[in-house]
Amino acid sequence: MQESQPRFVPLALKTVVCHSITYMVMGALAYHYLHYADFINNPNSGMRPTTSLWLILGVPLQVFRGVLFASVFYLFRDRLFGRKNGWLAMAWLLIGIGILGTFAAPAGSLEGFIYTTIPVPSQLRGYLEVVTQALLLSALLCYWVNHPGKKSLNWTLGIAYVICAGLPLLSLVVPKR
Repeated sequence: MQESQPRFVPLALKTVVCHSITYMVMGALAYHYLHYADFINNPNSGMRPTTSLWLILGVPLQVFRGVLFASVFYLFRDRLFGRKNGWLAMAWLLIGIGILGTFAAPAGSLEGFIYTTIPVPSQLRGYLEVVTQALLLSALLCYWVNHPGKKSLNWTLGIAYVICAGLPLLSLVVPKR
């Protein structure tokens, strides 16, 4: 593990990469295994259809959320990086504030359980995606930041990011059948 703490720009780049990769992987798995197509394609779901340009740009636009996450992680860098269980602290930060304790009332938050009419099992099902992503993002980012000398990791995650961000964009240029 490294002794010095990360600077903001390298942390932001690594956070964007790790967040985008875990976002794409967990989103694709959840879409398939949790049957999100049935929900998303319902006109009353409140969700944009899977053919929406906004959904296609979903992964590339995660750069903004990645920078936002990095700005929070940077403030707590001495507690998150270079420590044995820093990734667990990061995961709890994401889960506790970002999922359970958010100020809004989305499904799966404490407020969502109180104020929405969404059945509890439907709200809990989303945890399979978002809690797992928070854990994966935290573990991957902390490992990468704590092991800066692993050039193969830089290349592997860089290539994975290009694939995850670029793959949806290909649907914009591939001719429709």
